[in-house]
Amino acid sequence: MSRIFILFILCMVSVAAFAGFGISSTGDVTRYVPWAGVIGLKACGVDSRDSWKILLPKAAASAVVTVGTVYVMKETIHEWRPDYSDRKSFPSGHTAFAFAGAANLHHQYGHVSPWISIGGYAVATFTAVDRVCRDRHHWYDTVAGAAVGLLSAKLSFFIGGKLFPKADVNVTVGPMDVSMCYSF
Repeated sequence: MSRIFILFILCMVSVAAFAGFGISSTGDVTRYVPWAGVIGLKACGVDSRDSWKILLPKAAASAVVTVGTVYVMKETIHEWRPDYSDRKSFPSGHTAFAFAGAANLHHQYGHVSPWISIGGYAVATFTAVDRVCRDRHHWYDTVAGAAVGLLSAKLSFFIGGKLFPKADVNVTVGPMDVSMCYSF
């Protein structure tokens, strides 16, 4: 059990390091850590709830729904940030993305060890606290972001399970792109 936890931490940190381009705060990296855990643990051979062909559409749908919901809300609500840099404070996109990743991590690997779920939600919570401490969001922005992330992930699990129950996916990684082809 401790080997799985150590493997989990190593996979999350190593994959998240590659996501840190354009880093200006800790939250810019930690929002990707739960997602790195989802893909990293699967790539490292840890037993997930779903196969690659089901995991990928569910995770992709979760990310797209989360980012889309946050974008629409930011563009319609126009809440000032605490530092008054712009009017796109509500909800916190970093927090929403981190919590959607933590929900995916829990969904796929919660049965392996509760520590994987705890770790994912701890990182997501840290992301939210970091955004408030850096004066980028009000506390309620991060609470709303967490709710958006969790609800988007849950909705995507439900819809993804209905749309891709027996999908077969082929993933091709090239030097300039990644492509996916689904067949039913």
